[in-house]
Amino acid sequence: MSDIEIPESHPRYQSLLTRHRIEEGVEKGITSKQGLIAEGRGEAFDYLLGERTHPAADEAERAAAAHLLLAEHPVLSVNGNVAALVPGEMVELAAAVDADVEVNLFNRTEERLEAIADHLRDHGATEVKGLAADGRIPGLDHERAKVDADGIGAADVVLVPLEDGDRAEALGAMGKTEIVIDLNPLSRSAQTAAVPVVDNIMRAIPNITAHARDLRDAPREELERIVAEFDADGALAAAEEAIRSGSLDDAKTETEMDAESDAETKADADAEAARTDN
Repeated sequence: MSDIEIPESHPRYQSLLTRHRIEEGVEKGITSKQGLIAEGRGEAFDYLLGERTHPAADEAERAAAAHLLLAEHPVLSVNGNVAALVPGEMVELAAAVDADVEVNLFNRTEERLEAIADHLRDHGATEVKGLAADGRIPGLDHERAKVDADGIGAADVVLVPLEDGDRAEALGAMGKTEIVIDLNPLSRSAQTAAVPVVDNIMRAIPNITAHARDLRDAPREELERIVAEFDADGALAAAEEAIRSGSLDDAKTETEMDAESDAETKADADAEAARTDN
């Protein structure tokens, strides 16, 4: 998947890159149109977080890595937005913690499943689960109840980025340890998770991978200590406080926001012109 031709020094580079990947995901049949709305909602929260990983989020990402390394059968769940935004990063994380990768969709069609599986393989995945759908999550009636029996169905630890609240609750009711990546600390998904990671997925997945590589040779006792000491309620409270209060150092002036808005508008116009020319 191609990326935008904008220098990384651009003040809105990550935001523009995210939008571009989601838009291209829709065009490729990977992401649903509803995914565009979900991404916009998440970007609003990220803006309030200063578009950076806060200390509490980094602690959660380290705890997530420890959980995945301790797991007997970890599985990384992938939906359309995840596949569009961090396909290679998810494959790298799976390799770092020896986890399965499974596609799971709310708006499920065989075409989308195959498109996402192929997209993940193009980014290095050797095996992608989710196509068999020979298991179900109890308590759910919609398509997201379908899982692979030897994938999420058999997992003890599941990473579920950008997850629906009802499915997160249902997985928790099955006794699975859930790691949720969600920019809204008040969402049901984040509130249900054993490890709520309130961070942008484009930062969170590489950070979890980095922590996993750092902890790979750590004794089991250290991993268990990291898991035991992690405070999920504290992480959520810290994220909510960061969103509600922020700091003057992080805040952008009206002039800066106007300048960024103008830059975004011009970048979008340039991208549209380039597509028209092609």
